Amino acid sequence: MDVKLVNPFIEATLHVLSSMAFTKAVAGKPYLKKDAVAKGDVTGIVGLIGEASGTISVSFTEECILAIVSNMFGEEIKEINDEVKDAVGEILNIVSGQARKKLETTGKLLKGAIPTVIAGKNHTITHITKQPIVAVTFETDNGGFTIEICIEE
Repeated sequence: MDVKLVNPFIEATLHVLSSMAFTKAVAGKPYLKKDAVAKGDVTGIVGLIGEASGTISVSFTEECILAIVSNMFGEEIKEINDEVKDAVGEILNIVSGQARKKLETTGKLLKGAIPTVIAGKNHTITHITKQPIVAVTFETDNGGFTIEICIEE
């Protein structure tokens, strides 16, 4: 997969978390993910269609997403509940939208579906393409999260 398809999602993730959740994240090095097990406790996944198709997902550890949502809501959130799941879907929706807008400037038009959110220990993520899955881990002061991008042209 072309790195030009991955970088907009990394940049959008960093921007959305800093502006919406006052959370500074540091991106690790992209790598090819070999299995379907999520690298977190709650995952949002959204399908992409258009001039390319695929999926993007974001998986947060419990500690990380509780800190992010607490920052967003201005109150301490202590457990993964429906509000947290909704927030994960909304974060992913905004990340996807910002990344797709950047890709538009390169002539790549994509549309996003409505995100699905899955929670639970050791859940799996199924991407809808046969392409390699590029994963990027991020670290925050309150734990980590991983985005996965799987797009075929």
